[in-house]
Amino acid sequence: MPQIRNPYGRFVASRRDFVAETLAEITEAIERTVFAAHYARLPGLLQAIDPRVKVLTFFLLLITTATARHLETLLGLYLLTLLLAWAARIPLGFFIKRVWVFIPIFAGVIAIPAIFNLVTPGRAVVILVRLSAPLSWGPIHIPGQIAITEQGLRGAVIFVTRVATSVSFAVLLVLTTEWTRLLKALTVLHFPQVGILILGMTYRYIFLLLRVTEDMFLARKSRMVGHTDIKEQHRWIAARLGFLLGKSYHLSNEVYLAMLSRGWNGQARLLDDFRLRWKDAAWTGFVVGVVLLVILQEVR
Repeated sequence: MPQIRNPYGRFVASRRDFVAETLAEITEAIERTVFAAHYARLPGLLQAIDPRVKVLTFFLLLITTATARHLETLLGLYLLTLLLAWAARIPLGFFIKRVWVFIPIFAGVIAIPAIFNLVTPGRAVVILVRLSAPLSWGPIHIPGQIAITEQGLRGAVIFVTRVATSVSFAVLLVLTTEWTRLLKALTVLHFPQVGILILGMTYRYIFLLLRVTEDMFLARKSRMVGHTDIKEQHRWIAARLGFLLGKSYHLSNEVYLAMLSRGWNGQARLLDDFRLRWKDAAWTGFVVGVVLLVILQEVR
């Protein structure tokens, strides 16, 4: 099947063209990442905060979210993430989609068993199955009716909301902070140097590997005539994966030797200096006020 480019440069392919679909997904991943990095340079509220202050305050908000037990508190914190995203000039549609695409849905799948009385006893809301008598096999006990309980539903909703709120705070931190400044803030706050270096190198060279993969797919498409069998496409993909693994291994060795030849001593250095301003103090006071408000709400 032929492929075309849409006005935004993204490849469009038929469902049966496995290679073109993979190429389109790779291109979309690069575009999505570059587009997301644009928000860190906007003149928003969170972009103006010192990265060191931002890391510490968001870490405090994450701890507060993890320890909150009431659904009302978690919903209030999630509403706060939406307000912060709006203040940071991040489109709410893009922000909500980025948060809810995978992780909270995955958390919801994990929480599904907890809504049944088999796991969480309580007041039945919906009765699914009625048995003539309870069943028991050793330690396993099945009650006379299998139902969805009110306590189970509330616990599942609290769990999913907590995960969604935590992910929202993490996404806000990443979207509103340039990657190099975020890594430097972690360095100043004495996070493990090896971990910071691995994060920096991974972020930098993942784009290079994506571009190499995209070039391989484009080279194959430019030499194709007619339709190819799906099994042949799968074999080509498997072979290219092995080639890409070997190329990434050799590239890592070459990059390491190049770094050593240029005097690298294990510490990454940036020319950008951080300075605390009144905005940082105001933001810190706001976060502390939110945390105290949550504590007061939880102890009631």
